[in-house]
Amino acid sequence: MKILMITGDRALASGQKGAFYYTLEEFSKYWERIDIITPRIQNPKSKIQNIFGNVFIHSSSWSIIFQPWFILKRGVEIYKKENFDFFTVHSYPPFYNDFGGRLLFNRIRKPYALEVHHITGYPMAGGLKELIYRNLTKLFIAWSAKKSNLIRVVNKKQTPDFLIKFGTDKEKIKYIPSAYIDLKIFKPMDSGKKYDIVFAGRLAKNKGIMLLLETIKNLKFKIENLKLIIIGSGPLKSKIEKYIKKNNLEGNIELSGWLATTDDIAKIYNQSKIFVMPSFNEGGPRVNLEAMACGVPVITTRVGIMLDIIRDGENAIFVAWNAKDIADKIMLLLKDNNLRKKIAENGRNIARQFERRKIIKNYAETYQNLLHSSRI
Repeated sequence: MKILMITGDRALASGQKGAFYYTLEEFSKYWERIDIITPRIQNPKSKIQNIFGNVFIHSSSWSIIFQPWFILKRGVEIYKKENFDFFTVHSYPPFYNDFGGRLLFNRIRKPYALEVHHITGYPMAGGLKELIYRNLTKLFIAWSAKKSNLIRVVNKKQTPDFLIKFGTDKEKIKYIPSAYIDLKIFKPMDSGKKYDIVFAGRLAKNKGIMLLLETIKNLKFKIENLKLIIIGSGPLKSKIEKYIKKNNLEGNIELSGWLATTDDIAKIYNQSKIFVMPSFNEGGPRVNLEAMACGVPVITTRVGIMLDIIRDGENAIFVAWNAKDIADKIMLLLKDNNLRKKIAENGRNIARQFERRKIIKNYAETYQNLLHSSRI
């Protein structure tokens, strides 16, 4: 069977081995051929790139505003040549992919799935742009989902509740998790604790990173030699560096940037006492489960799949979008070794449910089974 995937992921076409790359490494084993349409990137190596032998990446040569028509043009070309069985559309504001997917469906009439990984700006907006996008989603999502055969969500409660409230057909919604954890890499290691706190993620407003910096500023006078390491990069990097310098936090915060391999990330997790994720909106976040798999207790906001799996104070700790609350919970865990140990052990049990090969197998087979059913 053959599949076309319409995505907003630019990292893949840029040659970066991010989350989507590692998903495809396993996902590709279940398909004869996978074609992927991505937005334009700077300095593409070629019009079509090939990875894993049967995965072909088609990055747009057009400006992003024309992406719906590029999706139509290239999608039709691929269909005429390869006759794919099914296609997926990564749905997110400002909905270039959704428009393109609808145009493609109208032309070729093949079944497709809308993939809604999270609702931008929900439950909390990271800024005005996210607030606008959340309101656009309220207005647009029912139209976008109308022609799709399936709507994939990656958590059981937060995203489905939003979709149903704003007019999406409940019967189309299918929970297919995307938190793929390689338990051979993300596991406890015998390593010393260099850091009190670790954060991993894109340095963007929706990750709540500035809240975490404010927390560290407040805690540095209460915890001697407090140390945070931040794994990742993104648009807020310069602002973060200025904040660190302005508040004399150079001795408390280390910026690692993106690490070269997942082994490097797992090593840093294991060298840390606590993982903190103060994100405003997420589908997962997967990084929480990676830390759990390493036996690192997690402090997280109430986002995404966390609402489905967390028992507060048992296998992780919930916090509000509030620097004081985050500081209080960090203090609680750093002072109580027994509580850290209990949460770490229970968190590992949760993470085991998301073993990479099993979850990706479920992802592929769910689509293939639906294709063979009378529903599609």
